[in-house]
Amino acid sequence: MTKPLEDKTAVITGANQGLGLEIARKYLEAGASVSICARDAERLAQAKRYLQGFAGSRQEIVSVAADISRNDDSMAVVEKTNSTFGRIDILVNNAGVYGPKGTVEEVGWEDWARAMEINLYGSVLMCRAVLPHMKRQRKGKIVQLSGGGATKPLPRLSAYAVSKAAVVRFAETLAEEVKEYNIDVNAIAPGALNTRMLKEVLDAGPGNVGQAFYDQAVKQAQSGGTSLEKGADLAVFLGSSLSDGITGKLISAVWDPWASLVEHKEDLRKTDIYTLRRILPDDRGKNWGSE
Repeated sequence: MTKPLEDKTAVITGANQGLGLEIARKYLEAGASVSICARDAERLAQAKRYLQGFAGSRQEIVSVAADISRNDDSMAVVEKTNSTFGRIDILVNNAGVYGPKGTVEEVGWEDWARAMEINLYGSVLMCRAVLPHMKRQRKGKIVQLSGGGATKPLPRLSAYAVSKAAVVRFAETLAEEVKEYNIDVNAIAPGALNTRMLKEVLDAGPGNVGQAFYDQAVKQAQSGGTSLEKGADLAVFLGSSLSDGITGKLISAVWDPWASLVEHKEDLRKTDIYTLRRILPDDRGKNWGSE
């Protein structure tokens, strides 16, 4: 049987561990060749060796040590991928950090700004680098990793929350810019994952992240959290032709019926379902401004 990503090529950022590594594994199993990148060269090399076990005879794995928040590095990743495979079909912008933990006036400004550079600027730079190739092909898929920080306040994690909300609005905006080129752009909320980022919260303690968020993290650690597989499976779906025409959406790997969205493409195209929008009084049964 044909695999959903057969003969496709994908760039996956932050793919040396956690969700990024799981997405790379799932992409290989789905038939794609992958280009993985991350800042930690040693861990990236380990990830490549691990992934080799999932690659078929016609698949290839490229790894590039890079800081995608820097323009030269993001360009180098894309150029290496294109020179190796001759095309780029999918970009998965997974690289991200929590950033500083504490109230906005107490945390270090450099740390706050650095989180924005990695989470937001890195996504934008990778898109800027890859879009000329996708536009020439008149086809492409861009998958942005967002999360709970995009849809609700996260006190004491303001850099993370702000950057992830910005990532979603960037995806919505970019989707409109590139629609005529048959490039779909979507964001994923992967759920509460037990990765290094959870450990950061636990290590920071309730004094830095707040008691409620810390207690939530403890419960998540004890329960095992959301499986990495859920977010990775959604990333495969959004990278495949099954999702053609679904664009400009924030989709939850846990709560949304994404596997059946192919049946609702026309409704999705016409509505603001799965998008970030301002809630009006009428939406909550209030008539504060209604005539």
